[in-house]
Formats: sequence, structure tokens, C-alpha cells
Amino acid sequence: MPRTINSTPRQDGYRMPAEYEPHRGTWMLWPTRTDTWRLGAKPAQDAFVEVALAISRFEPVTVGVGSSQYEHVRAIFPDPIRVVEMSSNDAWMRDVGPTFVKNGAGDVRGVDWGFNAWGGLQGGLYFPWDQDMLVKQKVLEMEYKDRYDAQHFILEGGGIHVDGEGTLLTTEQCLLNPNRNPDLTKEQVEELLREYLNIEKIIWITDGMLFDETDGHIDEVAAFIRPGVVAMSWTDDPADPQYEVLQAAYKTLSEAVDARGRKLDIHRIHIPSPLTISDEEARRIDRARRSYSRATGTCFAATYVNFYICNGGVVIPAFDDPRDGEALTQIRALFPDREVVQVNTREIALGGGNIHCITQQQPMCGK
Repeated sequence: MPRTINSTPRQDGYRMPAEYEPHRGTWMLWPTRTDTWRLGAKPAQDAFVEVALAISRFEPVTVGVGSSQYEHVRAIFPDPIRVVEMSSNDAWMRDVGPTFVKNGAGDVRGVDWGFNAWGGLQGGLYFPWDQDMLVKQKVLEMEYKDRYDAQHFILEGGGIHVDGEGTLLTTEQCLLNPNRNPDLTKEQVEELLREYLNIEKIIWITDGMLFDETDGHIDEVAAFIRPGVVAMSWTDDPADPQYEVLQAAYKTLSEAVDARGRKLDIHRIHIPSPLTISDEEARRIDRARRSYSRATGTCFAATYVNFYICNGGVVIPAFDDPRDGEALTQIRALFPDREVVQVNTREIALGGGNIHCITQQQPMCGK
């Protein structure tokens, strides 16, 4: 039976593998919140299906779904995609699912972070989040993986990116936000990251992208694609509201070195045009007092860097934007040994995230 381990991954010789290391599979959740997703979440569900199908070409996919939707979801997915009953408050598996860690012998465990819906009662996106808090442990018990209890530390998976060789990317806007861990200093946050992810070097970017309701998650800004190599969001248009934030992020990354002393090889991928919710889209979202506003004209962060790397493949967003083809060409060149698949995910972006945000990798056991 899986156990709760009363130590830390670093003490036990476990580390968080990079996303581009081999996976056993991918975890997702099924979207149903009508105050997040328009038209009863049906358009978002269609986009989630396309993402799951794309990933399933490369590795096993498991989708957690509430009991009321189980029969429906089981019927619409082909048999190779596993569907399990799992309650949740929304569908952001990157942030509510466990962070898996692995040791040199190939054994895998999971970290159960604290979660407060991206800010709790000081700017959080919905209330309650009680079912989201249980997802990590449920996944680990289903997979018979031992669990590290880190619920004393609020952390979302979208707030971190690692290279698997000791380096972590994150933003101060997110991890040092007073609505996450207000009683911890920057040094204490760094120590917790070292203990639970077994990393040596933290590269802090000051701010994430504007209009990111998660308070500046790194997975909208930059991602490791190989050790020492980073893809990042970019715009060369000074009139774009993201221009100054991304210029500052590029300066930080271009001056940084990783845990092994390497200067980063940075590839800039131009973002699409600013994404705003239309009046028609906004009017089809249920109003709820404790939910994040999605009124007409609300802007959302949109980037091609919020992609997902899986076994032999990369699944990337599209937005019905003229930049879609350019991004596809560029990302294909960055991953010559993987097949790159593009999925239209505007509906997911209107919910506040994208492909990376709705997925969580489980690393392969064994060396």
C-alpha cells in the first residue's frame, strides 16, 4: 500500500524529472464549471477531448471525471484512454495534481502540495476548492505511489519548470505572492523548493505575463525544452501590453546560468494577438459571486509556450491567429526528434490556461 513519507525527496535522493524525460502517462481532469467555461462547458470539453486524443497518440492518458459525467465521458473517449471517477472543483491538473519525483533506481513517488485556488480568499479564482485539495492523494493512491505531505506549502505545478539537472524556473509574482505563503521569506521558499524538488539553482523572473489570473505562472512565459535550452514567449511590438514584461523576462534569462554553469540558449516564440472574451462568449458563462470575472472584454494571457512535451511528441496551442503557423514551424524546428501536433485551444485559454495547465506528467518507472 502507498505510504506517506515523513521526510523530503532531497533527503531520500529523489528529484523532479524534466517534462521531456520519459513518461508512464499523462493525467487530466474533465471541465464542468459553468462559471469558468461557457455554454455549460461543452466547447471547452471538445477542446479537452482533442488535447487528450493528441497526447494519446504518444502515451497513455487518464482522465478524472465527476460521477455525474462518468458515463458520458467514458462513451466519448476511445478505450485506450482511461477514464476514472474523481471529484474536483475544476480541471487544472497541472496545479491540483501531484508533482512526481524519481530516484536513481527509477522508483517514483509524489509530492502533495498545498492548494488554495490561486490565492485563497485574497484573489483566488473560486470557492470552495475542497475537492481539488484531494486530487493529488487520489492520483497517488490509484498509482500505488508513496506520498510526501507538503500541504504546508502552497504551490501550483504551473508555477515551476525544471530541467531535470538541478535548475528551476519560476516567477516572484507567483511564488512570493502574499496570497500563497505570506509567512515565508524568499529564502524559506527557496529551501522548500530545494527539499521537495531536489534542485540546486533557482532562476527568478520577476513577473509573469499580464492578464494571467494565476498570478504569473512560469508556464505562460518560458519552458525548458532540453537541458540548457529554453523556449519563451515574445513580442517585438512595443504596443503589445506584454512587451515590457517579456523584455524583462528575456533580460533575466539571457543573464542567467543554470545549475551546471551553462548560459541559457533562448528561443523566442512570438505570442498571438491579445486574447479577449467577446460579448457573445461572456454572456454564455454563468455568474457566480465567488468566481473570477469573465465579463465582456476581459483579457487573457495567450502563448504558444504553454505546450506539453510527451513521449515522442509535443502538443501545442492554436488560437485561430495568423501567428499559429509560424509558431508551429518554429516549435517543430526546436523538437526535431518529436512529432509536433497543434490543437485549437482558444476555449481553454478563455478558461485561464492552456495545454500545459490541464496536463500532468507521470514519469516512467525504472532507469
